[in-house]
Amino acid sequence: MLQQVIAALATLMAASALAAVEANTASQADLETVDGVGPTLSASIIDERRKGEFKDWNDLRRRVRGVGDRSAARLSARGMTVSGKAYDATPRVEPAKAPASTAGPSAGPSAASK
Repeated sequence: MLQQVIAALATLMAASALAAVEANTASQADLETVDGVGPTLSASIIDERRKGEFKDWNDLRRRVRGVGDRSAARLSARGMTVSGKAYDATPRVEPAKAPASTAGPSAGPSAASK
């Protein structure tokens, strides 16, 4: 009987640990249930969201000091969501800029034309 009670409690604890904590609606206490979120970070999240909901993880990362790429991935893996979504750690690839031309009207005559 005692083993069944312990097993049931363990199951409930595991289920609550996997429950999503939404950054836009969670209380400070709920935010602090996420491993890695303490009183300072949870207060910062709440202060920033008072200015407006977080649109996505990048918005949260820009507005909340101390949350970078690595910590966002870690917090997401530990159950935090923003606008109902987990953090997508796929790096963004910026389009390459065209190289600056070294030859042009201001480059002057080339050695071959002399």
